Amino acid sequence: MIRSRIIGTGQYLPEKILTNHDLAKLMDTSDEWIRQRTGIAQRHVAEEGEGASALGYPAAKRALEAAGVDPGEVDFIICCTTTPDYLFPATACLIQEMLGCRRAAACDVSAACSGFVYGLATADAFIRAGLYKTVLVVGAERQANRLNWKRRETAVLFGDGAGAVLLRAEEGERGVLKTYLGADGRHADILIMLTGGSRKPFEDTTQEEEQLAIHMDGQDLFKRAVGAFGLAVHKTLEGSGVSVDDLDLFVPHQANTRIVYTAAERLGLPAEKVFMNIEKVGNTTAASVPLALDEAVRQGCLKEGDNLMLAAFGAGLTWGGALVRW
Repeated sequence: MIRSRIIGTGQYLPEKILTNHDLAKLMDTSDEWIRQRTGIAQRHVAEEGEGASALGYPAAKRALEAAGVDPGEVDFIICCTTTPDYLFPATACLIQEMLGCRRAAACDVSAACSGFVYGLATADAFIRAGLYKTVLVVGAERQANRLNWKRRETAVLFGDGAGAVLLRAEEGERGVLKTYLGADGRHADILIMLTGGSRKPFEDTTQEEEQLAIHMDGQDLFKRAVGAFGLAVHKTLEGSGVSVDDLDLFVPHQANTRIVYTAAERLGLPAEKVFMNIEKVGNTTAASVPLALDEAVRQGCLKEGDNLMLAAFGAGLTWGGALVRW
């Protein structure tokens, strides 16, 4: 059976770091308040003028280098982002040019924090169908310059960064075993940015800051996120022959430590099987899962034959999971 095997991972974080103590100088908050509610201690912030492509390119380059694959071998590039450089062209096209992947098709996927899982599932489907052999999936986000720094409930959460994986069609038992995707548009208003789209475009620089903010119903989101994580894992495992007890590592979207550990507890997953790096990077939206996965790989948390679960939940509402045999 042809499977999509992850043959390389990479990440990139901007050099500038914004700590909770730095945020306490900008708004009514404290290190203790942020840590207790989110588990975050710091986040990385890109330089002025840098877009998602400037973050995604080095992460993608490192994934190619880790795999020992020449850019000319890449057939398809998928960039998962909610913060594209431009409304068009796709950020994936900009990354394609930077990498020199001249023969690769390229497009963006937008599913908020679930974006990378959606992108991975899309890449896996193309590979299983025999259309592409080598696919690069990048999660890249530049959230910091879209935040309203007067709204601590959202401003303290997000950071900039990128992660990438390179998939290759291979025969055998290793690779992506199963994916699952879900959505429920009835609850789109729980987490939404009202301005910047075609319904309500940015008018000018004097627009009220309230209109530029990310709007989030934190309590409702918490409850739905915990449930969606559980649903994503169970649906992904369904029919795979792998149980929760068989999982060796769970790499979730780094949304909030309370959400993740509550979901893991309900699943029956011990904390030592859950990989978290939110303390150092914050919520990097679609970059979260591949960034955490690369760190887990570099720390030696995975060995050949391990059962890996990736799962995410985000605005839309969207959620999804991917079961991988390493």
